[in-house]
Amino acid sequence: MVASTALPALAQSDWPSKPIRLIVTGPAGGTADTLARLLAEGLQQELKQPVIVESKAGASGALGIHELKASGKSGYTFLVIQDGALSEAPLAQKVSYDPFKDLTPLAQLTRTGLVMVANPGLPFQNLQEFIGYARKQPDGVDFASYATGFKGHTSGMQLGQLAKINLRHVGYKGSPPALVDLMGGHIPVMFDGLTTSLPLIRSGKIRALAAVSPTRLQALPDVPTFKELGYPQLSKSGWFAVWSHPQAPAAIQQKLRELALAHFRKPAVLKQLATIGMEPGQPVTTAEMMADLKDASQKQAALLKSIGYTPEN
Repeated sequence: MVASTALPALAQSDWPSKPIRLIVTGPAGGTADTLARLLAEGLQQELKQPVIVESKAGASGALGIHELKASGKSGYTFLVIQDGALSEAPLAQKVSYDPFKDLTPLAQLTRTGLVMVANPGLPFQNLQEFIGYARKQPDGVDFASYATGFKGHTSGMQLGQLAKINLRHVGYKGSPPALVDLMGGHIPVMFDGLTTSLPLIRSGKIRALAAVSPTRLQALPDVPTFKELGYPQLSKSGWFAVWSHPQAPAAIQQKLRELALAHFRKPAVLKQLATIGMEPGQPVTTAEMMADLKDASQKQAALLKSIGYTPEN
């Protein structure tokens, strides 16, 4: 019994004896990259070992997930990724990993919501006026999203169903090209992540109509939520977390969780998060995060079924 109880403590005391890798699935300068570098800074201070942020962008997160599967058992490789990569991507396209078995969420770093944004030159100032405008368009109204089959897509389709308006989806490969077309007047509205839209909202280049969030976003306190406006179905926020290989030593997983949660509560870090429209995560457990993922996945699957969507190859 003594030997078995000593093993986790031994693994933790010896760790880390070499650099740690944080895999991100987006480009340098993107949200996941920014959060991973904030986390790396805190880990290096506490652990006195280099922490390397490494991009494995592509395939809606699949490349990063496979890297974690291949290298994460030792407890020296972790992943920073958004929950939608697990609750949405496997429904939008065919994947070769199990989102509920192949990786474990350790600590929720941040929370954020989608925002419905519009070209400011159009004749509506808020969601109610947009719905009135849309009902007068005989051919319906186009809306953009950053990826077909993901939440930015299904949120627009769901709004169309709930408000009884004809919204036609136009999918883009990422937010930047969609936002360019939005500002150029080629697309009237879009459902986007706050981190990419916030600078354009603040500069007046696009207008925020409503937020997909249970409460008003701290970065946009004057923008109402869909829930406030009578659409409580559109209230699920997203979150970023640091993830581990499920077979990494339990003591290492626990240590990394504690360090991540502590670092993302520091005033200087909270200030940096606010500049990119992120709110602090909650100290929820792995079990609570997994339950949230499964619930979100089930609801997203039902939405995709309701619009007749089939996964892309």
